[in-house]
Amino acid sequence: MSERDLLMIPGPVEFDPEVMRALGAKTASHVSPEFIAVFGRALQRLREVCLAPSAQPFVVAGSGTWAMEMAVANLVEPGERALVVNTGYFSDRMATLLERYGAEVVQARATPGEVPDLTEVERLLAGGRFKLMTVTHVDTSTGVLTPAETLVRAAHRHGVLSVVDGVCATAGETFHQDAWGADVYLTASQKALGVPPGLALLSVSRRALDSWRARRTPVRSLYADFAEWLPIMEAYEAGRAAYFATPPVNLVYALDVSLGQLLREGMEARFARHRLMARAFRAAWRALGLRTLPVSESVAAHTLSALYFPEGVDAAWVGKVREQGVVLAGGLHPQLKARYFRVGHMNVVSPGDVLATVGAIERALAVAGHRFAPDSAVAAAQAALLPPG
Repeated sequence: MSERDLLMIPGPVEFDPEVMRALGAKTASHVSPEFIAVFGRALQRLREVCLAPSAQPFVVAGSGTWAMEMAVANLVEPGERALVVNTGYFSDRMATLLERYGAEVVQARATPGEVPDLTEVERLLAGGRFKLMTVTHVDTSTGVLTPAETLVRAAHRHGVLSVVDGVCATAGETFHQDAWGADVYLTASQKALGVPPGLALLSVSRRALDSWRARRTPVRSLYADFAEWLPIMEAYEAGRAAYFATPPVNLVYALDVSLGQLLREGMEARFARHRLMARAFRAAWRALGLRTLPVSESVAAHTLSALYFPEGVDAAWVGKVREQGVVLAGGLHPQLKARYFRVGHMNVVSPGDVLATVGAIERALAVAGHRFAPDSAVAAAQAALLPPG
């Protein structure tokens, strides 16, 4: 990939230069006073980003899938029941993880592009004797945004723990963990949090920690066990060194820088900016006559777009967009993989990035023979980005 290419996939994303400088800095000892201060501050900042002052943050080397596994490994015991609100590929992965840890899994499914019926979810919660319910806030495979607040509050009413996968949502989609009563909000570093891949992050409620402490059986995975990690997180936040496994020092430095940038922007302002960028892209898609995989804007994510190829265009076309200087992603959902493409628009994406991406897509579609009014998409996106009045 050329250094001039604009990376517009749903993770990894474009990263701020200050974050990259932190990543490339000289590596410090993981027990040095300097690193202890940075790690402790990053943990506190993660609380603020998740809007969860009462929750316990965990920052561990690993991928988003590892964050998912940590939640499952600590909160589920063999034979317990779990409800998966399924909106795509990563909801399927959560179900697989739950089954691997011995849970009896029930799934509330939807046609790709839709959200499961909320009345049916409520009915299942009321009568299902579930230990926990999992929700994929934004499924990266479909671009579907679930009504997380409604689902989390429903789980809380029925005494069911809620685990929300925020990998493609955290710091891009509105989420108030404490106010909504979510028990676990998990994510990864490489998307809207704005840090290169390699960190699994969780924000865990007191209720979830109490449930973990009341387990009848040991956690099967040593590396996933909260018992190993909780003393480490508590020590660093208290200004003391502790050791279980060597932390990824430079990634933690980069995380601290990025979280500081997020908080300076302000979480509500950041959520609003992601909504604005999404509105501009949606205006462009309408001008181009492109159909989104989400069935309506009400269930469409603000962190990425998933779009069906127009007639006469296939998956090879994504490479034509790259020739125009913008890198997009192909499809991921197994039922639809060859029929659609994805555009990421999270973290530091700016109005200029939106217009550059839309322009590259316009040019590549024109080369492919797709008919539309020239420059209409760029004009539509620009109009959406301009302030009212």
